[in-house]
Amino acid sequence: MEIIRTVKRLEEVVDDARSKGLSIGLVPTMGALHAGHRSLVERARAENDIVITSVFVNPTQFNNPEDLRTYPRTEEADCRMLEECGVDYAFVPSVQEMYPEPDTRVFDLGPVAEVMEGAMRPGHFNGVAQIVSRLFALAKPTRAYFGEKDFQQIAVIRRMVELEGFDLEIVPCPIVRESDGLALSSRNVRLSPEARATAPKIHYLLEQSLNLKADGMQPKELAATVAAAIDDVEGLETEYYSIVDAETMQPIDRWEDAGVLGAVGCVTVFCGGVRLIDNIRY
Repeated sequence: MEIIRTVKRLEEVVDDARSKGLSIGLVPTMGALHAGHRSLVERARAENDIVITSVFVNPTQFNNPEDLRTYPRTEEADCRMLEECGVDYAFVPSVQEMYPEPDTRVFDLGPVAEVMEGAMRPGHFNGVAQIVSRLFALAKPTRAYFGEKDFQQIAVIRRMVELEGFDLEIVPCPIVRESDGLALSSRNVRLSPEARATAPKIHYLLEQSLNLKADGMQPKELAATVAAAIDDVEGLETEYYSIVDAETMQPIDRWEDAGVLGAVGCVTVFCGGVRLIDNIRY
């Protein structure tokens, strides 16, 4: 595996691959890699001739400076994992390399970016669109792989692809969980032992909510009931729980209002001061 630190070298590698007609799989990450990332890389490895994984903590998508400062950075371990997974190129640029000039682009991401994470983290999705569009332009992937834990982010990236006219396939990949149900996240390393013991209750309560739907409870009442149940757990505090159309990300009043992709419940919970996200399909 080659570690690439410059845009110039990445462009050389990509141009060579494309001149040979090779397919390129891109896995964009912010590092602090775990088994969830491994699953994305292995999927990319199985479906493409060349795999490029980026490791870059993108400052433009953090609306909270403290969150950016404390985001875990484990470059050496990340590169070891990527090499073990058979990645061909790890793209590990500096901020200066990715943004030699400030990125002032503003994307018209529309309603998918205005709710949930978009409402709670102003500017976050524009920052995501900035970095992902930059990576797509540089790596020119055939396919790009994203985990469904960040469910809304995938909808936003699809919108950005539509806006920018990229010719590639977005490949959503299932959430990977610990044995006790906690969704894998780079932020999990920040959980205290007590918070780590509490955090799996988020997924447990989401799963229990499937029974409420089966009993006929409609989305808004169900969402309020689940949020209250999470808040009843000592150490958990819901920021939002919203049941939305899985394509448009807009809240639904009745189950039949969901489109062909169905409904998804998206939750953000503070657990011991650490912000965790999860979701469940209905």
